[in-house]
Amino acid sequence: MVLALTVCGSVIALVVVGLFVFGLRRRLIQRSGGTFDCSLRWDAPEKPGGDENGKGWGYGVARYNGDRIEWYRVFSYSFRPRRVLERASIEVAGRRTPEGEEELALLSDAVILACLHRGTRLELAMSEDALTGFLAWLEAAPPGQRVNVA
Repeated sequence: MVLALTVCGSVIALVVVGLFVFGLRRRLIQRSGGTFDCSLRWDAPEKPGGDENGKGWGYGVARYNGDRIEWYRVFSYSFRPRRVLERASIEVAGRRTPEGEEELALLSDAVILACLHRGTRLELAMSEDALTGFLAWLEAAPPGQRVNVA
């Protein structure tokens, strides 16, 4: 009986510590400011209504860091960004609203921005306010850098 209570207590303590580390990690990422909720789909299909509709999205937090966007998965313990996007390498191909199963996979107010980054097709899903800030950040590139915004 004592062994069972000790094991249950240990499991509960590990779960609480794990949740605390998730929260602490997010606070540390957001501490420097310039963050927004952003889902990402890397190697996105060419047409949005394809067979992969709604699949491949990762929920995360993006952070502006100079001329880069650092994207962190929400459900991860890593303090390093999963993806880094350089401003000069981002080409915006278009924007759209979620379709079909994507409406269930993304946040309710999400707008999807189709992009190319060094030849890789990707999609970013964010709120309308975050999209406005992202496009302003892209267009605010230093003189001499090309920016491709559709």
